[in-house]
Amino acid sequence: QGASVYNLYRSIIQNEGLLGLWAGNGANLLRVFPAKAVVFSTNDVFQGFFRTISHTPQDQKLHPTWSFLAGGCAGMAATACTYPLDFARGRISGKLAPAEGMQKKDYNGIIRTCVLTVKDEGFFALYKGMTPTLLGAMPYEGIKFGTVGILERLFPSDEVSPTRKMIFGGAGGVMAGILTYPNDTVRRLLQLQGSRGTNTQYKGYFDCVRKTY
Repeated sequence: QGASVYNLYRSIIQNEGLLGLWAGNGANLLRVFPAKAVVFSTNDVFQGFFRTISHTPQDQKLHPTWSFLAGGCAGMAATACTYPLDFARGRISGKLAPAEGMQKKDYNGIIRTCVLTVKDEGFFALYKGMTPTLLGAMPYEGIKFGTVGILERLFPSDEVSPTRKMIFGGAGGVMAGILTYPNDTVRRLLQLQGSRGTNTQYKGYFDCVRKTY
């Protein structure tokens, strides 16, 4: 079959029905709430810290470099706190065919996914792919908040409007997603290996990068 978005959509709908397109969304929503809460709350804490060490007054915008570091530290904190939920989401939504002679395992929920993973692969399997996730959290959140900081300095305004925040935040998210997507590919491959009866192919982060390349 051709490796196109259309064929992938068609295959998922044929095999799992229309709801198969939303596989893992429940785990994703459950993950997003604490993850984003930790990101934004700790980002304020880290911004206050970097504002202190850079001697930046409260009435001035923090330099983009410090915004980058604050956002990156906040992203890593959120990842460390909520990673098993991200792992479960990855496995529930992953679409891999089982290896020959191996039984396919269905992950129908967060608890079942974690229980099956621990039973078959051990407790630390819940943290597969955490290395690229942590490595990606720093640049992703850093680039996102750093981009917002740059835009606020380029287009200063005393008015704080939802539209302005939406545009700046969206631009930061797009920029971060483009630049860090290869790392996300490695993260997903490491999360899915060994799941649903598939073989383990990668020994670690750099082995996955090399073999994928």
